[in-house]
Amino acid sequence: MPSYQQTDADGLKKLVSNNSISLYCGVDPTGDSMHIGHLIPFMMMKRFELAGHHPYILIGGATGSIGDPSGRKSERQLQTMEKVQHNVDALSAQMQKLFGGESDISFVNNYDWLTKLSLLDFSGVLR
Repeated sequence: MPSYQQTDADGLKKLVSNNSISLYCGVDPTGDSMHIGHLIPFMMMKRFELAGHHPYILIGGATGSIGDPSGRKSERQLQTMEKVQHNVDALSAQMQKLFGGESDISFVNNYDWLTKLSLLDFSGVLR
């Protein structure tokens, strides 16, 4: 399945009017509760779902454990794996409650596949 990055409104409109797409919204488990910053992305995920598309909520259980300084002048404080897992569990429960049992939104955690990636496999990705 091809992967597209669509950054302009007209291109997105054309893409979604002709195809059922898969899209994702990433959530870092830096805290154990959703906040106002999640509102608009989650509303968009729900709207795409209602329009027949396939949204994924990607929880960064692995990437959240190593920190992500994106857009920051300093690194985030590293959290223990126990704290990250607590945050992942709490956020997952809140999101399941928010989107309900009838939702077609899929929830995935990058910890589930990144922890299985060997150093050799990872170095092959970097080439």
